[in-house]
Amino acid sequence: MADVGEKDVRQETSAWTGRRGAVGAQAAGAEPGPAVEGPSADVAVGACSRRAGCTPSYWKHLGLCRVRRVGAQPALGLPAVLAALSVGEGLVRSGDPHSSLAVVLLLALATTAPLVFVLAAGRGSRVGAALAVSAACVLALVPFQALTVGAAVAQLICVYVLARAGWPLMGGLLVVPYVVVAVFGHEDATRIVAVLLATLGSAAAATGVTHHVRSTALAHSATEQAFADTLLEHAARGERARIARELHDVVAHHISMIAVQAENARLTTPGLPPEGATRFLAIGDTARTALTEMRRLLGVLREDAQDPTPGVQRRPQPGLGQLLELLDESRDAAGSKTRLIVSGPVAALDSGIEVTAYRIVQEALTNARRHAPGAAVDVELRYGEDDLTVRVRDNGPGPAASGPPGHGLLGMRERASAVGGTLSTGPAPGGGFLVEARLPVRAEALA
Repeated sequence: MADVGEKDVRQETSAWTGRRGAVGAQAAGAEPGPAVEGPSADVAVGACSRRAGCTPSYWKHLGLCRVRRVGAQPALGLPAVLAALSVGEGLVRSGDPHSSLAVVLLLALATTAPLVFVLAAGRGSRVGAALAVSAACVLALVPFQALTVGAAVAQLICVYVLARAGWPLMGGLLVVPYVVVAVFGHEDATRIVAVLLATLGSAAAATGVTHHVRSTALAHSATEQAFADTLLEHAARGERARIARELHDVVAHHISMIAVQAENARLTTPGLPPEGATRFLAIGDTARTALTEMRRLLGVLREDAQDPTPGVQRRPQPGLGQLLELLDESRDAAGSKTRLIVSGPVAALDSGIEVTAYRIVQEALTNARRHAPGAAVDVELRYGEDDLTVRVRDNGPGPAASGPPGHGLLGMRERASAVGGTLSTGPAPGGGFLVEARLPVRAEALA
């Protein structure tokens, strides 16, 4: 049976390993970090989704395709500003605006207008536009000595964008002409400008490469984390399925045998007194109730809500409204006095609190029947403004002299802790055993 569970886990692992290959292939592809801009954003993310079998929101969550809708105005805004600055600076530096107006306008547009395609175009157009900006800047610097600040900024943006997009060599290539001018140039002013652009261009390329490496690493890390979380979840589901099979095949079988044997003993034992027949009947009813509870537990473990197991009737979790029925069952099974004491303003509580209180009382009554048979039991519910106090006390011999606490006490303590409450157990004043739990009832207390 364990082999079957391990086989399920291996199959799920293999399936998700294949999906990981698709995720890794997309993560290792070109430009995992840069944003997909413009009208093609949905198309690009849709392609990612179809290749890996995931939704666009999944890829956006992983950071592999960061979708930003950028219209024409943001793409044109920066080049337009730089072009205007270049034209203004050129007109101011020309000395005679009317005689050099055509050259100034041509150089200003040639060094800034292609930046639109660098910022918004695809891969091939981006490289071509960056080369055009670089060639125009070199032309404006060497023959005309009219390179403006706007043109220099456009050149640095091109270098950064190419390096950021994953083309560090291409970004470095744009810096090479300025190194050549700085070494072999004839004019001192030209050489100074070339040295400055070469230095700043190298810094821009290094910054772009750093951002590219970081975004790629983050994308891969997010992919690996998402895959690990999904694989862990599927492994846990496989383990829950294995536990469900074990409970169904082993534990449920033995409980069924208890019910059958109790019924057979009640019907076939000669000379059985009426009290004994009643006890056997109670044993059978308890075993059948345990089977019903186990079937509901198996349904939860299998997470099979869409295809429920035939013949399994699922009911809501019990609450304090069913506490009287529980006490009646305990009184009939143990043959002892059991009282319910309620104090404070009774109010409907959160379902989780009611289930926890019900299960604590149920386990405490079971322990009382086991360790103090025949002892009277008082169950007290005290409703307060901030908490619900649950007390279960018997007048039996009290706790054992030694020995570790059983699983029942540990389970009650875990249930109380799960809802933010506390549980204490020990000898009751005047004799007997006391279980006391305090469960928060306010929303802020639960948080």
